[in-house]
Amino acid sequence: MLRISVFLAYLLVGLFFTSCDHVDRPLPALQVSTLTSGLVLPIGVETDPSGRLWVTESGTGKNDARLMMITPADGKAYPIVTGFASKTIVGGEIQGLDHLLYADGILYVLGTGFLYKVDIRNVQPGQAPVDASTIPREDIASFVLAYNFTNNAHDSHPYNMTIGPDGLLYISDAGANAILRRLKNGMLNVVAEIPGIANPTPIGPPQIQSVPTSILYDGQKYLVSTLLGFPFPAGRAIVYQVDQGGGVSVFQQGFNSLVGVKLDANNKPLVLEYGLFGQQGWVPNTGRILRATGTTSTVLLDKLDRPTDLKRVNANTYYLTSLGEGSVKKVTF
Repeated sequence: MLRISVFLAYLLVGLFFTSCDHVDRPLPALQVSTLTSGLVLPIGVETDPSGRLWVTESGTGKNDARLMMITPADGKAYPIVTGFASKTIVGGEIQGLDHLLYADGILYVLGTGFLYKVDIRNVQPGQAPVDASTIPREDIASFVLAYNFTNNAHDSHPYNMTIGPDGLLYISDAGANAILRRLKNGMLNVVAEIPGIANPTPIGPPQIQSVPTSILYDGQKYLVSTLLGFPFPAGRAIVYQVDQGGGVSVFQQGFNSLVGVKLDANNKPLVLEYGLFGQQGWVPNTGRILRATGTTSTVLLDKLDRPTDLKRVNANTYYLTSLGEGSVKKVTF
């Protein structure tokens, strides 16, 4: 179990106990522990109604990405679907499975340009894994690559998704720098293009792409986190807000390489920073969780090793994936 300082514990408790009436509450004991380790570049984490965890692995670049089930009581991991595409791209990065979302017995899983639909209603721990070639999928990237974006994007990397108030799936494409809407019949359209920023450094291109990583609907608008492209400048990443008509504006800026935006138990945004980029690449243990208000931010947990996703399961429990550690951590109080 990972022990943290009392000071940090007090900060993280604010994640769960923010109230406009400022009533003093007793501070519960905070626990951060590793639920599961030994995962191969985990990216997304989701839960189903029975409480089981589902995690996507990027794999090693040899078409070995996997969908894993983790039982919450003991942290045991079971491969459920294997053989998803996993490849090495420019810079040595591994691209395999990305994020996933549960709805009505189906896990929607994004990976290498496709949306997979995995029926998990009868899946049991320990059963023989299914090959990914048998899983229904929809080609997202082909639509994106054929679309005439005003930002001249010629890439597609469907990375994350959320369900909107209309019951439709909304997808953040980190390659196209755009938000897509998937209709019930599987057809796609473009909701918004997410702008980049002028490069504040002497290294790299004059314009840095936004690289939208996460999207959620907060009850009024969509919040979209951005990683920003190379050279990944610190303190410049932005959370955008997108209205129902596709209008884009800044919600809050000043972050480091964001990979997620979630809501806490009080419906307030939490943002997940992947880390800082240095001369040798991504610096381990520089990831953070922050609360964002739209004007200010508060660090709730730091020294995370390249975190990739955060899942709230109730007011007291969160799950956190760490690509750097190959683990899923459980945060409770």
